[in-house]
Order: sequence, then structure tokens, then C-alpha cells
Amino acid sequence: MLKKKMQKALNEQINAEMYSAYLYLSMESYFQSISLGGFASWMRGQVQEELMHSMKFYDFVNERGGRVSLDSINKPETSWKSPLAAFEHILKHEQLVTSLINDLVELAIGEKDHASNIFLQWFVTEQVEEEASVGEIVDKLKLIQDNSSGLFLLDAEMGKRVFTLPQASA
Repeated sequence: MLKKKMQKALNEQINAEMYSAYLYLSMESYFQSISLGGFASWMRGQVQEELMHSMKFYDFVNERGGRVSLDSINKPETSWKSPLAAFEHILKHEQLVTSLINDLVELAIGEKDHASNIFLQWFVTEQVEEEASVGEIVDKLKLIQDNSSGLFLLDAEMGKRVFTLPQASA
């Protein structure tokens, strides 16, 4: 059974994950508007991933006998001055999400909620991957600078991403 403090924090994380999906959907629209379909496709994969994350939290709260309480989702930004600015925004956002996950882990430890702590470890690992992936794209965009050929090559590379649901653990 979830303690009320943990339930409240997990519900807040559901909202944060839904906001992440909303932000990436907004970025997908931005990239479509500037004819970077590969970047837009990459963002669509991120939208699906963030929705999957929110549902993992949703299901966990329910499995632990808690009550999911949905709140309104803040409006995300809708435009950026460049693809680099958009990805720098993403990196900062993913670092924020990492801090939110770390806070949940600390709360689980403090509450002696071992089930939540174990559940959250998947997200700790996921955030390492998220920050590394986005950081690599930021680095590539910095190398490209104003080289349109490089940007179009990166766009083609980004378009190859295919979102696949992770396998259920045994």
C-alpha cells in the first residue's frame, strides 16, 4: 500500500511525464514547420516514450493500491530560434526530470518504500540514457553550426529512429 506522501509525489510525476510528452509534441510541430521531418519524427518517438513513462507510473500507483489523481498540464513553448536551441531546451528539461526522479528515489528511501525504490531504478537508468542521447545531438548541432548540409544529414539520421516498447521484464 502506498503512503499518501508517496502517492502524491507519484501523481505529480505522472503530470511531469505528460508535460514532457506535450513538450515533445510541440517540438514535433516546430520541426515540421521548418521542414525538418527527421527531427519531427525523432520527437514523435519521444512523445510515445514519455506517454509510456507516464503510464508506467499510472499503473504502478494503481498496482500499489493508490489512487491516480490527474491534474492539468501546463502549456509548453511552441517555437525556438533554432534546432540547437530546441535541443538545448530538451537537455535542460531532461536534467529537470532526472532531478525529479532522484527526489522520488530519496522520498522512497525516506519512507522505507522499497517497492517504489525498486520501481524507480528503471527510471534512474532511463534518465542517464535520455541525457546522453540528447547531449549527443546537442554536440552534433554545435559542430554543424550554420552548415545546412550537415543539418540535412543529421535530419536524415534523426528520421531513422523507430520507437519500440521495451520488453516486459521477467
